[in-house]
Amino acid sequence: MKIHSITLAYFSPTGTTRRVLESIAAGITADGITRLDLTPPEAQTRATAPLRDTLVLFGAPVYAGRIPAVAAERFRRLQGEGTPAVLVVVYGNRLFEDALLELQHLTVECGFRPVAGGGFLGEHSFSTAELPLSPGRPDAADLQRAADFGRQIREKVWRIAHVEDISPLSVPGNFPYREGHKLTGVAPVTDAALCTRCGACIAVCPTAAIPPDDPAATDPAACILCCACTRACPVGARALADPRIQQTRRWLYESCSARKEPEVYL
Repeated sequence: MKIHSITLAYFSPTGTTRRVLESIAAGITADGITRLDLTPPEAQTRATAPLRDTLVLFGAPVYAGRIPAVAAERFRRLQGEGTPAVLVVVYGNRLFEDALLELQHLTVECGFRPVAGGGFLGEHSFSTAELPLSPGRPDAADLQRAADFGRQIREKVWRIAHVEDISPLSVPGNFPYREGHKLTGVAPVTDAALCTRCGACIAVCPTAAIPPDDPAATDPAACILCCACTRACPVGARALADPRIQQTRRWLYESCSARKEPEVYL
């Protein structure tokens, strides 16, 4: 099959997953690239026509070994018609556990045919200067590996005569999936003395958890702890300061600091 176009469909609050997909797409090479950013809140209701005559690259971060529930909901709005797909999950140097398998099941359910999958590295959302968690990932080596993966995908797809000839993809993971967990009542807090009410945090929040009329507040029930707002704040006014988060940071720093490398499945 020839690859005439690529569609990037991603949930990427901090831009990390998007960067990995862009590098994979650069390695595949195609006449055109369409981007379906499923991160903004409006993606929850945005109408999208069935995806056909394209190679779709799906990308999502990993939260506690699973795809974020909000990302899964938005992916389910996309429909394929036997459309080939590449599955990518990005994790913070612990484990991606069942996330890639979950993404495979979801995309097949929506009419796509996975041809390749991968687990790539990104800086953990909880990373700080004091307790860095896979800092700087994806780095140059990661992005080169992503581009190489893209070239492998291109070669595999070229060898496939028809969509019906795509063999089932084998990826790691367990079903039933591990039970996802969410710390209740936790959200970034704002230092009112530093906050300039610029609204940068509101613009990047994927779940509209920050009230437009009160950028210093965050709704804990809506927050998914993606930390897009803490990274986007130009004055460092926002932070995850809950003791439970700090405990998790410390554990990750002590247990998961050894460098891991991307894993790909073709």
